[in-house]
Amino acid sequence: MGTGETTAYQLNDGTTLPAIGFGTYPLTGEDGIVALVSALQAGYRLLDSAVNYGNETEVGEALRRSGLPRDEVALTTKIPGRFHAKELALQSLRDSAGRFQVEQLDVALIHWPNPSQDRYPQAWQALVEAQRDGLVRTIGVSNFTPAHLRRIIDESGVTPAVNQIELHPYFPQAEMRAVHEELGIRTQAWSPMGKRQAPFDEPAVAEAAAAHQVTPGQVILRWHVQLGSLALPKSATPERQRQNLDVFGFELTEPEMAAITALGRPDGRLFGGDPDTHEEM
Repeated sequence: MGTGETTAYQLNDGTTLPAIGFGTYPLTGEDGIVALVSALQAGYRLLDSAVNYGNETEVGEALRRSGLPRDEVALTTKIPGRFHAKELALQSLRDSAGRFQVEQLDVALIHWPNPSQDRYPQAWQALVEAQRDGLVRTIGVSNFTPAHLRRIIDESGVTPAVNQIELHPYFPQAEMRAVHEELGIRTQAWSPMGKRQAPFDEPAVAEAAAAHQVTPGQVILRWHVQLGSLALPKSATPERQRQNLDVFGFELTEPEMAAITALGRPDGRLFGGDPDTHEEM
């Protein structure tokens, strides 16, 4: 009873990414590698990492152990705030490729704008240059506001392919999603379930799960798909990993979608402050 929709998104640079990726924090060490290999075996083809996650080596090792062809799996990294000066940003990208043991990074983002330092335009210029030189295939940002986005677009003439933001039913980010739609940027969602305050027991979610005979987590991830959001769920459990990918065989109704979005609330955001220190990033 599939919906016939695509399970991948085409980005503004002509590349494509899966509609659901895999968040890799805090998977480290041998246990982390095992969980990452499991995710690849379950069917994930986008692994979202970052310098600050401290697991790029494990992500690269998991890809090699999986036996999957390199060009079938997209690896994401993120430049941390301390490396926003242009040359430091370029070196950060080269170092990430080295830890992954790949020739080219599939996706590279600015982890957050670090506005007090005001060097994010330099980091963006580094990404533009790295993409032009072939070090990075797709470039984007994370945790950028509309003002941050418009500034780098105005100064560089290049629009990010993605902006990875906190997005879940308690924090549905209507304004940011509208800005992304206007600018042609794909929304990626970190903490897509809402982490410890996941709304699994909310009637809007629980009733939809019962109606479609799926789990509450699958309902939330399906909500993301129908919003056009690229969700990055994380789980070290093989069964949950498989469930989180299995959301293309049913479709939420418009009232179900609206009821889940209506769960948004003023205190719904999980974190403030410095996203570089947050495990969700």
